[in-house]
Amino acid sequence: MSRIQSTFERLKAQGRKALIPYVTAGDPYADVTVELMLAMARAGADVIELGIPFSDPMADGPVIQRASERALAKGITLRQVLAMVREFRTQDADTPVVLMGYANPIERMGPEAFVTAAKEAGVDGVLVVDYPPEESDAFAASLKASGLDPIFLLAPTSTDERVRRIGELASGYVYYVSLKGVTGAGHLDTSAVADAMPRLRAHVKIPLGVGFGIRDGQTAAAVARVSDAVVIGSALVQLIEVQTRDNVANQAAAFIRDIRQALDR
Repeated sequence: MSRIQSTFERLKAQGRKALIPYVTAGDPYADVTVELMLAMARAGADVIELGIPFSDPMADGPVIQRASERALAKGITLRQVLAMVREFRTQDADTPVVLMGYANPIERMGPEAFVTAAKEAGVDGVLVVDYPPEESDAFAASLKASGLDPIFLLAPTSTDERVRRIGELASGYVYYVSLKGVTGAGHLDTSAVADAMPRLRAHVKIPLGVGFGIRDGQTAAAVARVSDAVVIGSALVQLIEVQTRDNVANQAAAFIRDIRQALDR
């Protein structure tokens, strides 16, 4: 059982929902990522999604685009992201880490080399936004063979066939994008999320996390009532982008702690 799977099993036994924050590696300061990850884990993050900076993050809105631009300007590469995970693992052996990004950096490294390096670094799951499930059999199989979870996105526009296919390929959890559009856009309609769940659960037998549009404890708690996990990205990235180097980890931890308390209530 992977670290992600065991985390969800533990939370289910406790009657709790997973909190999954997203940050971009190397943002807002090149040397703060590991400290930031550790602070969020201590504050109640159950899984950490770590973004691989990319020059054309097509699914992301302006907040996360800026984060990628800042990280790239500091020279952050995929190999450095893996080094950050490796350093994180020296201090935290339990919190799952999911790398989230786009195909180009992985293709440049080579998918097989990437899977090997990710496993060695201590990565637990991989979500590649522009690897469609219809073309991901070999990559998903390679991840699973190395004990890593292939994680996929579903959206309100996903067809039944797409949902079924992802239900077959994915492990760990599936990330349901609650809104049409890019990260940080729009207003989350929790009733629409609730309405979508039965169709998704008919094919997806692993935990379902919901992200896009979750900005505070109230929204997170409402989403958690109908899902297995809450994913928060843009609101957190927007918070930390204006912090000083000395304050960023503390501010992120306070934000995560507030969301965790709202979920546990």
